Amino acid sequence: MASDREHVDTLIKGARLIDGTGAPAVQRDVAVKDGRIVAIGELSGWTAENVVEAEGRVLAPGFIDVHTHDDTHVIRSPQMLPKISQGVTTVIVGNCGISASPVTLKGEPPDPMNLLGAFDDFQYPTFAAYVDAVNHARPAVNVGALIGHTALRNNHMDRLDRGASAQEIDSMRAQLEEALAHGALGLSSGLAYGSAFSAPPEEVMALAEPLAHAGGLYTTHMRTEFDAILDAMDEAYQVGKHARVPVVISHLKCAGPSNWGRSTEVLKSLEKVRDGQPVGCDCYPYNRSSSTLDLKQVTGDIEITITWSEPHPEMAGKLISEIAAEWGVTQQEAGKRLRPAGAVYHNMSEDDVRRILSHPATMVGSDGLPNDPLPHPRLWGAFPRVLGHYARDTSLVPLEEAVRKMTGLSARRFGLSERGQIQVGYHADLVLFDADKVIDTATFAEPRQTADGIDAVWVNGVLSYLDGAVTGLRAGHFVARGGGSRLDALGHF
Repeated sequence: MASDREHVDTLIKGARLIDGTGAPAVQRDVAVKDGRIVAIGELSGWTAENVVEAEGRVLAPGFIDVHTHDDTHVIRSPQMLPKISQGVTTVIVGNCGISASPVTLKGEPPDPMNLLGAFDDFQYPTFAAYVDAVNHARPAVNVGALIGHTALRNNHMDRLDRGASAQEIDSMRAQLEEALAHGALGLSSGLAYGSAFSAPPEEVMALAEPLAHAGGLYTTHMRTEFDAILDAMDEAYQVGKHARVPVVISHLKCAGPSNWGRSTEVLKSLEKVRDGQPVGCDCYPYNRSSSTLDLKQVTGDIEITITWSEPHPEMAGKLISEIAAEWGVTQQEAGKRLRPAGAVYHNMSEDDVRRILSHPATMVGSDGLPNDPLPHPRLWGAFPRVLGHYARDTSLVPLEEAVRKMTGLSARRFGLSERGQIQVGYHADLVLFDADKVIDTATFAEPRQTADGIDAVWVNGVLSYLDGAVTGLRAGHFVARGGGSRLDALGHF
C-alpha cells in the first residue's frame, strides 16, 4: 500500500523531461500534488488520482511569454485560448510602455495604449485594483505585470509631446513605487511611440530609480529599431546603469531594409555590455512586426498590411499600397485617412531573425495583440514555431536550448520564483508536447489557429488544456515579483 507521500494528484510517467535549464533531456516520471512538483525520477511505486502515460513525449516547464499585451485580455477572456494552446502558462503584461494599470484616462486612450482596448477597458486606477481584477477573473494562465512609462505619463501630464517636469516625474515615481510594493515586476518604456518619444533619457532614468530597491527590472521598446539602433541600445544601457537595474531590450530586431544584416553588430553591442551589466533581450520568431499604423514607416520601402482601421474597417487585410492605388492618393495620404489603424510591417530579414533568436541572451516573447481583428499569427503560434520550425525543422537551436529560452531563462530574468524549471518544490506549470509534431498553424491570412502537437498543459498543477481543447479548469493568478532579477553563475543575466 502506498504511503501518503506516494499518493499524488497527478503522475506523469515515461516523459522525455526537458527541465528548462538547457540540460540534456532525460527519461523521468514526475509527480504533482497540491499544485507543486513533489518528485522526479523512477516512480513506479507511486499512485495518483490522474496517471498520464507520456510515452516518450516531451515534458517541459510551462512556457513564459515575456512580451505580451494581454493586460485586459486576461480579464475579459480568461480562458486565454491563444496562449494556453501554445503551452504558455504565464504571461507578462505591461510591455512597451503601455499597461492597463495604474491608469486614469482623460478621454480615449492615447496611441498605442489603444492596443489594450477602448476607454471602458481601463478600469484600474491603481495597480492593486488590477491585481484584484486578475485574481477575480481567475485566468487560465498566471499573470506577471510591468508598469508602463506611457501609462504613467498619461496619468500625470496634460500632453505627451513634451518631457515631464520634475513634479510630474515625482508623481509618476510615487505611482510606480506603489505598484512595485504590490508586486509589479518593473518598468517598461515605449520610446519609439509619439506618446513617449519626447521624454528625454533623464526622465526615464529618474523614473527607473526606485526599481533597484524593489528588485525590479527595466524593459524597453527602444527609441528606434531602425538605422540609429546602436544609439538607442546605448540609451537603454544608460538607464539600467544609472538605476542599477537589469535591462531587457524588447523584441530586438533590425527594422527596415537599410538595417538588414546588422544583427551581427547589434549582438556584439549586447555582448560587450553584458560583461559588466545585466542586459538581455526578447524576440518573436517572425520577420514581420505589428503595431498601430505609424506614418513614419509609410515610406514605400516595405509592404504594410492594414489589420484594422476605425474610419475604414473595410480595408483590413489589404496592403496600404493597394489602398493608395484604389483611392488614387499617395501611401502617406492613405495612411492619414486610415488612422487610427493597425498594421503588419514586412520589415525584417530572416537571417537577422535567426541570428537574434539563436543568441544565448534571447528569450522568446510573442508580442501578440489579442484585440486586433486580424492579429499577427505570433499571438497564436510563437512558441510552437520556435519548437517546430526553428528547433526541429531548421536545427537553429537544440530543443533543450529552445525550451530554456521560453522557461528557465525567462523566470530568472523576471524574478518569477519557483517557476520556469521542472524541479521538486516548484509550481507545477507543465506542458506535454510531441516533439515530432509540434508546429504553429496560424498564418497571416488565417491567424486564429491553435498549434499542433501541444497535448496537455497544467497550470499550478491543474490540467487546463488537453488534446486541442481547454478543459474548463482555470488555475492561473497574479504572480508577484519574487526574489528579484538574478544573475546566473557566469554573471550573465
